[in-house]
Amino acid sequence: MSILIKGGVVVTASGATTADVLVDGETVSALLTPGDDHVADTVIDATAKYVLPGGIDVHTHLEMPFGGTFSADDFETGTRAAAWGGTTTLVDFAVQPKGEGLLSTLDTWHGKADGRSAIDYGFHMIVSDVNEQTLKEMDACVEAGVNSFKMFMAYPGVFYATDGEILQAMRRAADNGGMIMMHAENGIAIDQLVAAALARGETDPVHHGLTRPAELEGEATHRAIVLAKVTGAPLYIVHLSSAPALEAVTAARDGGQNVFAETCPQYLFLSLDDLARPDFEGAKYVCSPPLRPAEHQASLWRGLRGNDLSIVSTDHCPFCFVGQKDLGRGDFSKIPNGMPGIEHRMDLMFQGVRAGHLPLTRFVEVTSTTPARMFGMYPRKGTIAPGSDADIVVYDPQAKQTLSVQTHHMNVDYSAYEGMEIIGKVSTVLSRGRVIIDGGAYQGSAGHGRFLERELCQYLM
Repeated sequence: MSILIKGGVVVTASGATTADVLVDGETVSALLTPGDDHVADTVIDATAKYVLPGGIDVHTHLEMPFGGTFSADDFETGTRAAAWGGTTTLVDFAVQPKGEGLLSTLDTWHGKADGRSAIDYGFHMIVSDVNEQTLKEMDACVEAGVNSFKMFMAYPGVFYATDGEILQAMRRAADNGGMIMMHAENGIAIDQLVAAALARGETDPVHHGLTRPAELEGEATHRAIVLAKVTGAPLYIVHLSSAPALEAVTAARDGGQNVFAETCPQYLFLSLDDLARPDFEGAKYVCSPPLRPAEHQASLWRGLRGNDLSIVSTDHCPFCFVGQKDLGRGDFSKIPNGMPGIEHRMDLMFQGVRAGHLPLTRFVEVTSTTPARMFGMYPRKGTIAPGSDADIVVYDPQAKQTLSVQTHHMNVDYSAYEGMEIIGKVSTVLSRGRVIIDGGAYQGSAGHGRFLERELCQYLM
């Protein structure tokens, strides 16, 4: 089936141009001069709209076990919500339980996603048990197209890895071409601060943020960078939230080290004040690293403009307020860590364009093109060009909408952005040439999405 997307402004990371896009089957076949006659089975009118490469979210947690419960979106509901927001590819984290292997974990996550995802997807591995078997299986994962490995300097007793374990995994990644992804917070020190706060009777959600200070994110980020330098491994800092952590990344990049970082919309648009909302409402905003005082936001926007922050992902890890977040009433340390956001990333980042924080091409770069290049999917994903997958978003830059739990499609009982009025909205979404969102209706289906065997990072020097 052929589709002609006509009359729009095609925006990629390299520029914007008025062009028609011809889709043949699952791929883009041509960019055409506007006005040229061309026959297609279906014509989509994109007049006064942007035509963007589909969004790529490389940090999601669907059906993830945490604190005795599971994140509320599975691969069916989460990928459907992603599609509504203009995201056509995601990379989710497969969580290695202690005592189990990476390959058996990967099989488990294939079982969660196979036949259920509405959009294309890949996996990262969470490495929580470093031993000889794990290190050998890292090589096998790379061969299977899963070449990124997340480790934690936080959550002692759950995901935490010692510096020695991190060093071993980094050495392996330096040899096999993999990417080490790091949750950089000093979990040992944080646990002491949490225990002291609870002993003082400080139990409200805001203390989640106050016991995880930015300085401990900065320290852990610097320590991860040093370990990566010693081993020669590339390093990707996930969900960077603060100025001290960004300073460490910037210094490493200025020194020529293969260090990269992402941030998330919640750190750009929300703050510690949200964690301090009364009547336990702050629990809705508990995530790690925590929301920071608002003054950190200017540094993060500056980092995005200058490419010291390379990507905007969501860290989508939703827990319902009733029945999950409220497990932590009376003890903030028991609130499941995570926030919903998979549906709103593209819209929120477009507000950054409207506010003058980012040019339109950089918006495309941080939400689609760089994720594709960083994680081995480009040029199949992340651009609109002949031969690329026809993952395309027709975006209306003038449409108004109000973000709300009443209208979102995520499987969670609150919106972190409730009542926020924004301008810009997805009009039509194509996934590999199939229209899955159009005219306010979902036309996709579970099982349309395919697993992506990813190649190595394209930015390594």
